[in-house]
Amino acid sequence: MSPKQTEIINALQVQPTIDVQEEIRNSIDFLKQYLLKTGLKGLVLGISGGQDSSLAGKLSQLAMEELRKETGNSDYQFIAVRLPYGSQADESDAMASIEYIQPDKTVRVNIKEAVDATVAAVEENNITVSDFNRGNIKARQRMIAQYSVAGGFNAAVVGTDHAAEAVTGFYTKFGDGGADVTPLWRLNKRQGKALLKALDAPEHLYVKVPTADLEDDRPALPDEVALGVKYDDIDDYLEGREVPAKSAATIENWYNKTQHKRHLPITVKDEWWK
Repeated sequence: MSPKQTEIINALQVQPTIDVQEEIRNSIDFLKQYLLKTGLKGLVLGISGGQDSSLAGKLSQLAMEELRKETGNSDYQFIAVRLPYGSQADESDAMASIEYIQPDKTVRVNIKEAVDATVAAVEENNITVSDFNRGNIKARQRMIAQYSVAGGFNAAVVGTDHAAEAVTGFYTKFGDGGADVTPLWRLNKRQGKALLKALDAPEHLYVKVPTADLEDDRPALPDEVALGVKYDDIDDYLEGREVPAKSAATIENWYNKTQHKRHLPITVKDEWWK
């Protein structure tokens, strides 16, 4: 392995192999411990219908069921949130994910009016809001909605960030990158898929082509197209395997230029940027 590959693997703490049942237990216990430590009584997560939110949602629901049983406190609950922008083509996938998770409560917040109002208010200043920028506004509005829901239930917001996403910075800063707890952190894409299989998820929830689906001009754009590298190569890289030189260069370029996303707001005392 190159020094850079070793650096990235160590930073994201990805293991070349995992014990699936052990990692399921680690994630559930982590979520339980966070709530017991903070005194919060629930978890909130936006459900998109893809692999990551299906897995994080299932782990969250299992954590709440265990906490209720262990503490005798029925206040612990998992709230799944649907966050459509108007009507969405993948609504059936999201509902299938919710059916699989069986959340304690499901709420729906349509973000369209809020997003459109923000875009209109900005454009009143003769500023053009690109389709890509609008996509980021959607992601940030979804996080605003999730924190609003969490505030109503004394709950924490769950993030779906995992190693294959973190290494490329493939998320919106202060959008889907904003959360209180990230139970999938340390796992790559194929490891997350293995956890879902072990949790008896319907196959279509983890074989669905991953997409952020934020851009109107390029709806359902596959992540791998946007990134210019396959998840299999990203996963191999994170597991310490040899990958094609072009793939390694692409992954490392994404890692370098998205470093700011993996860092809290920068202060004058920070050193990473020097």
